[in-house]
Amino acid sequence: MKKTLVILAAGIGSRFGGGIKQLEPVGPNGEIIMDYSIHDAISAGFNKIVFIIRRDIEADFKEIIGNRIEKIAGQFGVEVCYAFQNMDNIPEKLREGRTKPWGTAHALLCCDGLIDGPFTVINADDYYGIGGFKKASDFLETNRYGIVTYILGNTLSDNGGVSRGICKVEDGKLIDIAETRNLVKVEGGAESEGVFYGFDTPVSMNFWCLPSSFIDVLRERFPDFLANLENPLKDEYLLPSMVDYKIKSGEECTALSTDAKWFGVTYKEDKQSVVESFRKLYEEGVYSTDFYSDIK
Repeated sequence: MKKTLVILAAGIGSRFGGGIKQLEPVGPNGEIIMDYSIHDAISAGFNKIVFIIRRDIEADFKEIIGNRIEKIAGQFGVEVCYAFQNMDNIPEKLREGRTKPWGTAHALLCCDGLIDGPFTVINADDYYGIGGFKKASDFLETNRYGIVTYILGNTLSDNGGVSRGICKVEDGKLIDIAETRNLVKVEGGAESEGVFYGFDTPVSMNFWCLPSSFIDVLRERFPDFLANLENPLKDEYLLPSMVDYKIKSGEECTALSTDAKWFGVTYKEDKQSVVESFRKLYEEGVYSTDFYSDIK
């Protein structure tokens, strides 16, 4: 069975302190966070990887990670391909003055023709942990909607507020997601705009399991999105919104909970703690210093 991992990397280029945060080395041999997601996905049984990038970063992306991953993946029979997020499917009149990307659902639309089975979507710059990938890999065999949820307390930064999708889950099913910005860590949880959320609150880290038919849904709904823009310079076609559309239409979305610890470099100051967290994972035997050699 083809199990595809789609990595949202078109947003690479957001800078902190002079460096591109998604490509910052965090492992002992210069590994970047994306390396760990790819390692864990292959270990869990994924056999195809699709990178969504932009044309203007193609050369740098392939030099830093793409070419290397193609060689490694080939050893395990894993296919690697690229999709390019562009504005080819955006009417000319709506492109004028637009600099902001058109969103995660639009990025997935650019994979049309490359995905031929159930697939998982992740961010390029989040560390999810192998447990989540194992759950996702198993769940893909159902060809249904699912989301890997994390515990809020495991996804916060000590250096500032973060944005998370606060999930409402009932009987193991996702009912609703509320995008919540500037969640600041406080005793026992986090606060945003005066609202407190406990550490055990389930949150989305944009780790989705989607049926093969979802690309068709995105294609069918995209003209309606374009026809109802409120702000053509800023509105985005977003993946969570489209899953919510399917939920409201009667589809079930299974919540696959994990207590894995998230790592990510939201702020420049986060990097050292992320490096230390990975060092501990090597000490615990989660990863080998001869990276990828432990994949069976």
